[in-house]
Amino acid sequence: MQPVNGRILVERIAALVRPQVAALALNANGDVARYAGAFGGNAALPVVPDTIPGFVGPLAGVLAGLLWMKREAAGCGWLLSVPSDTPFLPSDLVARLAAAALADNAPVACARSEGQLHPVVALWAPHLALDLQAYLEGGDRQIQRFLQRHRLATVDFPAAPFDPFFNINTPDDLAEADRLCRQ
Repeated sequence: MQPVNGRILVERIAALVRPQVAALALNANGDVARYAGAFGGNAALPVVPDTIPGFVGPLAGVLAGLLWMKREAAGCGWLLSVPSDTPFLPSDLVARLAAAALADNAPVACARSEGQLHPVVALWAPHLALDLQAYLEGGDRQIQRFLQRHRLATVDFPAAPFDPFFNINTPDDLAEADRLCRQ
């Protein structure tokens, strides 16, 4: 909900992702009401709560998204997940992830930059929902371990002039993102 260059992060990220997808939703753990009005009351962007209680982590958000997609956007062939603290996502993110997933016959495709995998920036096949739910209900939460259970395609993105997967974790990161946006 923090502003970057005058625009809150979730709005900025939605604007970057919306042209690349057929349907868009915001996943939130905990109190989803805190996001009410974050998009000017835009009913076209639903807020989807985690289906597994207790702040399980990013995989709970992926599961919630896969289940939402099955109910509300069944025509979509893939789920894109992105974190809400990455304000510089590439405009060709979905196209490149989808091409890699199809080329490798992989149910998951993840972004990578400077040799670092960004497992939350990923494209997920809908059929993973059942395995993911069982995995989380079994008590494991580690995204890397879940990914090891499936064929994984990776896509390298250039990190120049800055890393497109730069994420904001501190006030200094927020100031740096603001500076980069103004350039």
